[in-house]
Amino acid sequence: MISILVLLLTSLTSTAMAGDLELPHEQYTLENGLTVILHEDHDLPLVQVNIWYHVGSKDELKGRSGFAHLFEHLMFQGSEHMQGEYFQHLQAVGGRINGTTNGDRTNYFEGVPSEYLPLALWLESDRMGWLTPVLTQEKLDNQRLVVKNERRQSYENRPYGSSWMTLMDAVYPTDHPYEHTTIGSHEDLEAATLDEVKAFFKTWYLPNNATLVIAGDFDPDTAKALVEQYFGEIPSGPEPEPRQDEPFTLSETQVIRQEEAGVPFQKVWIAWPSPPLYAEGDADLDLLSSVLTSGKDSRLNRVLVYEKQIAKSISASQVSRSLTGMYLIQATAAEGHTTDELVAEIDAILGELAEQGPTEDEVSIGVTNWEARFIRGLGSLAARANQLNSYFFHTGDPDYVQEDLNRYLAVTRSSIQDVTTTIANGNRVELHIIPAKEDK
Repeated sequence: MISILVLLLTSLTSTAMAGDLELPHEQYTLENGLTVILHEDHDLPLVQVNIWYHVGSKDELKGRSGFAHLFEHLMFQGSEHMQGEYFQHLQAVGGRINGTTNGDRTNYFEGVPSEYLPLALWLESDRMGWLTPVLTQEKLDNQRLVVKNERRQSYENRPYGSSWMTLMDAVYPTDHPYEHTTIGSHEDLEAATLDEVKAFFKTWYLPNNATLVIAGDFDPDTAKALVEQYFGEIPSGPEPEPRQDEPFTLSETQVIRQEEAGVPFQKVWIAWPSPPLYAEGDADLDLLSSVLTSGKDSRLNRVLVYEKQIAKSISASQVSRSLTGMYLIQATAAEGHTTDELVAEIDAILGELAEQGPTEDEVSIGVTNWEARFIRGLGSLAARANQLNSYFFHTGDPDYVQEDLNRYLAVTRSSIQDVTTTIANGNRVELHIIPAKEDK
């Protein structure tokens, strides 16, 4: 089994090094500015419709956070020519439908049997062009309650749930586009008026601010005709201006200590500002994460979890986004141990890695594992549809796949040592959450 895996990964590496990875596609633009990307795959009688609106929580006005995520909900509540729940029409034919929102973009997607491509496109076009005429106060009030309850479940009433909100507020400067969470605040959601919500939609949810990917088993000429029929008459609008940021650094290390009821163990997050997605150092930090916490033999796992047994779990990740990233290490202390012990050990290992660099084996294993995950991630039709949209949004090239992988194949001992040195010597935010003492 091991030899088969080695042969497979060797084959993948040879293919990637030869520059053969690609996402074949056709790209064109409607007169109203809608970018359309077609990716044929006739292996299965299925088709994916994936649309990105180029708006995320970073683009929200101060005092009106949560609007992009709110529309993730409102877009499923019916449009002018399709009354009722959006899900029911596609689920009835075996479709899989959902939407997601992050700081940079809002995404809606559905996978359906090929013969239902016209239905999927018509539904997407109707909510793009004809949502606001039937967006009522009742719908807003209903989905506002749903979102506020989601915030309670995901952040406020969940163990350690407040950590992400605290970190974003502490790491990013005041009024930075990433300072607030995608979910928004109760106060901002409650204060939102129907007119403000409609204005947000009319500003951002335009054909000239969106990209439509159709992937799977379809005839290109038929698909183009359908796209023109359903989307072509939707008017464009003024080009929105996405929010940008100014480069920043942390002037000092900030240590935040919080007591929280209902959490079983002490837990710590250590966060640094880091390069944005696709920038220099981004891929190297991903590989640093592999060296630190991928597998039992990784440096932090081996020492903290298995040898000294002072941590129950530990992970490291580069949170890559379009404006700027965040490098994050989080660790849960074992019973009888403290987060201060964990931080001391983490700092010692980071210092050692900054001084000596990783071994050749650590780099080789990390690159191989990353490459395998990378290629597996392109296996599904849904993943490829979304990746085409992502590459176009971030780079302007839907077929950026080989260039993306090349970033990881180019990582070296020296480049990992460089980013580790930056992290080890940089100011950061430490968030310690410990169980609240019970009242006696």
